[in-house]
Amino acid sequence: MPSEFVAAIDLGSNSFHMIVARIANGHVQILDRLREMVQLAAGLDGRNRLSPASQQRALDCLARFGQRLRHIPPARLRIVGTNTLRQARNSAEFVARAEQLLGHRVEIVSGQEEARLIYLGVAHSVGDVAGQRLVIDIGGGSTELIVGEQFDPLHLASLRMGCVSLSRSCFADGRVTAGRLREAELLVQLNLEPFREEYLARGWEVTTGASGSIKAIQGVLNSEGWSREGISLEGLRRLRAALLEVRDTAALASRWQLDLARARVFVGGFVVLHGLCEALGIEQMEVSEGALREGLIYDLLGRIRHEDVRDRTIADVTRRFGLDEAQAARVSASALDLLRQVRAKWGLTGKESRDVLERAARLHEIGLLLTHDQYHRHGAYVLQHSDLPGYSRDDQQLLAALVRRHRRSFPDDAFAELPKDSVRTARRLCALLRLAVVLHRSRSNEPLPAISLRVDGQRMHLVFPSGWLTAHPLTRADLQMEARLLRKAGFDLRLGSGAAGIEPTPAAGGAPQS
Repeated sequence: MPSEFVAAIDLGSNSFHMIVARIANGHVQILDRLREMVQLAAGLDGRNRLSPASQQRALDCLARFGQRLRHIPPARLRIVGTNTLRQARNSAEFVARAEQLLGHRVEIVSGQEEARLIYLGVAHSVGDVAGQRLVIDIGGGSTELIVGEQFDPLHLASLRMGCVSLSRSCFADGRVTAGRLREAELLVQLNLEPFREEYLARGWEVTTGASGSIKAIQGVLNSEGWSREGISLEGLRRLRAALLEVRDTAALASRWQLDLARARVFVGGFVVLHGLCEALGIEQMEVSEGALREGLIYDLLGRIRHEDVRDRTIADVTRRFGLDEAQAARVSASALDLLRQVRAKWGLTGKESRDVLERAARLHEIGLLLTHDQYHRHGAYVLQHSDLPGYSRDDQQLLAALVRRHRRSFPDDAFAELPKDSVRTARRLCALLRLAVVLHRSRSNEPLPAISLRVDGQRMHLVFPSGWLTAHPLTRADLQMEARLLRKAGFDLRLGSGAAGIEPTPAAGGAPQS
């Protein structure tokens, strides 16, 4: 398949979606769409573990999707998991099986990142409006609310309620009664309460809905003649009364020609949408064809064009935390120069390795905002628990881990919390970052000399021009200490000068601090 083709898979809590598109003259042409109602959220047990049956159902779906993806390069495909995979305690087990089946990486995104991608997909799928837009997306396990303008999301929220989770909580046997309906409506209001006043204060000109649940509700309203275009609040009120007449899932499916899988979660999705419209005063809503998977395509297109939102995120964080940009630039330049010299031998040739090293170098001092003592720990905590647009959970964890280990102790198990296939890459990138930080410890504007780094497995030979180390004894002492710290992680760093070759580093002396 030619390289202008791109694809995205949305592993939603209710349905899995895949789209394949072609980039033509800078525009996205959707060529193929596949959708299957896997209802992954229905497979969560009382301990928040995905059942074997639900995992197999999902994997069978992905096997069918995989046939369509065989010739798409990894750089032109994104696969993301949402709320259920965020919640599931055994999601790592499922993701590993999915990646093995598809031969591509699966990312789990935060609720905030999911909302950003949904807004991006909607904004590219509907007409532009003057002023702000509210986007509502009702998934299987979460509901996203986004206020934005043109293509920029301004305020995002992810509410832990969806069509599957609410249907399971209040309508598990398929029966609809007035009491159950009121109970479900109260749950929606409780989830919305912390956000209601804030959203009302922001205001918007147009409301757009984007999800399978919202499309199904629109279909019912249009078939009954209760809404001519999109979804109206009056139509939702009439549908509520009709649901009490229908009374169960089977009759609901029969009356409105819904497949049984959709009918089982229809009432939960309806209660969420009706509750939001009543609480936020939404009288009319348009419905978008675009949602998360389209947002993934446009986000991927930005990365292909080197307009990666993650770069903008790093720049925003740098400004917000008042980081020393000159020092960050010095460390970043040296880290990338060392990477250039070893990337072939260390298997770090991919663009992602370069990008994550540069971003970690730019943010390595973020913890200084709190205190110098243990600032590497503080920085890692900030990065791990912040909302970073454009980042998946694993990407964010890797960035935080590199910042955590850029100084002081570097134990052999430093990256044990990362996915196994990322550990070796993380360790090697971290070794390069640590060297760059040490080389610029003086924070001097004086340029470094030409430094050569040669590697052979875990052995690292760092060679300086003749006499430079002798003229810079503090740097030499710092590098000798760093050699001892790297030895804990299995690296053997040797220092050398010019043609003199490699000199041994002194034996370890003194326990390094963590």
